[in-house]
Amino acid sequence: MGRGLASFQARMRAVPKAARAAVKPALLSAGHDVGDTIETLAPEDTGDLKGSVAVTGPGETTPPYSQPGGSMTVPEHMVAVTVGNSDVRYPHLVEYGTADAPAQPFFWPGFRLSRKKAQAKIKRAIGKAIREARS
Repeated sequence: MGRGLASFQARMRAVPKAARAAVKPALLSAGHDVGDTIETLAPEDTGDLKGSVAVTGPGETTPPYSQPGGSMTVPEHMVAVTVGNSDVRYPHLVEYGTADAPAQPFFWPGFRLSRKKAQAKIKRAIGKAIREARS
């Protein structure tokens, strides 16, 4: 019985490591899926707005002047999808509109359209890592 318990404990210790290792590629892939949807919905006058959609992985820094939130370092086990950079500083004006221009929402609708699929992709990767760690 002691051997079975040791084997079980070893598998349980391996699960978090396996899940952490599997989540980064899944996060980046899901982030790119969300970014692609946002880019597809972005209005295209000059193409600069579409070209400013960026996916930033863990430990990396988002572009300066990006929306939402500006430049920041992305924490571990997180991915950030942003729009805007030092050349394109107006995504929030397009998203929410101004007194002179109507709103053309693209960021939040793109996020909402892609969220469930992205979450499912991440959960599948973690579940697969856990199943493989048990083997």
